[in-house]
Amino acid sequence: MAAALERSERSVLACGEVRTCLLPSFQALDGRAAAQLLRLRADEHVRVSERPTMYALSPEVLTGVDCRLPTSNGSKVRAVGTVVARAALTEGRLLQSTAYFSAPAAGPDVRRPWGQYLVRPGLVEPFGMLPQQATAAGVLRGAGRGELDLGAIAEGLLTELRRHALLDRRVPFKSRPTHLRWVARRQPEGERASLTNFTVAESGLRTMELRLPEDVPAAAAAGLCEDLALHDWLLTTVQQMLDNSRIGAADGPSVVEALHPIVVHLLHLWMPRAHVDPALGHLWDVLEDKPGFSRQWEKLSRRIRDRLALQAVTMPHQALSTR
Repeated sequence: MAAALERSERSVLACGEVRTCLLPSFQALDGRAAAQLLRLRADEHVRVSERPTMYALSPEVLTGVDCRLPTSNGSKVRAVGTVVARAALTEGRLLQSTAYFSAPAAGPDVRRPWGQYLVRPGLVEPFGMLPQQATAAGVLRGAGRGELDLGAIAEGLLTELRRHALLDRRVPFKSRPTHLRWVARRQPEGERASLTNFTVAESGLRTMELRLPEDVPAAAAAGLCEDLALHDWLLTTVQQMLDNSRIGAADGPSVVEALHPIVVHLLHLWMPRAHVDPALGHLWDVLEDKPGFSRQWEKLSRRIRDRLALQAVTMPHQALSTR
């Protein structure tokens, strides 16, 4: 009977959403301040690492849910359980919040006592069979009214952190937040994890689909998606800053002023896989092949450095010509 219960609780689908933004603080936080910001629970410590980058990860907090799952075909599937939320801060500068859950292929036909859901953190059980394809597509599309909204949970945590008394609510430059929705289907035992789809949509939305072995926890998938979301935010933000700076048309001190925030605050943050579970690190190879994240970053970095080098050469001549 215990084995049957364990099989019924094995997840076949994991879903999540990551929000990424610039921390509203003029100065980057050090490790101690980052730990203070992300201490979401008094009974657990914030994990802070200094190498290879300063990275702080909050304890996990649970949100109880009893609502319909988002589905693409309109089917009404009630589910009950807990959603995991957590936050991360990279180099004291980039803030992320994540909400995710796992779901089994089928759940009981009656509601369990809340205590039984709380001992299975991050598991959301459907009433009856789970429509896996429709639920995955529904999560990627976004929750409708009355449906489980991972984005709202992640955004709620992000809003709470951005209001923290530690922060002066000033930013060194303007940027836009991004959000990434992801789903991961479980694969047969023995198969490696795979990335099957990654899309970039308008208004800061990205979507990602994964195949995940049974022995890789949903938290590891969330970590991979956080890492991808962070580097996608860097690419998107630097490209937007370059576009707005009129780097090809402007000249003189205005070029240095426009590029200064990129050089000081962002260029050193590029470090894919630094905090990704080793079982999933190889999935970055897919992103490096197409769309070629690091190639895009190197191209942008060279463009910035070349423009600053050219400006350094021409500025003395410009100063002489104005005398």
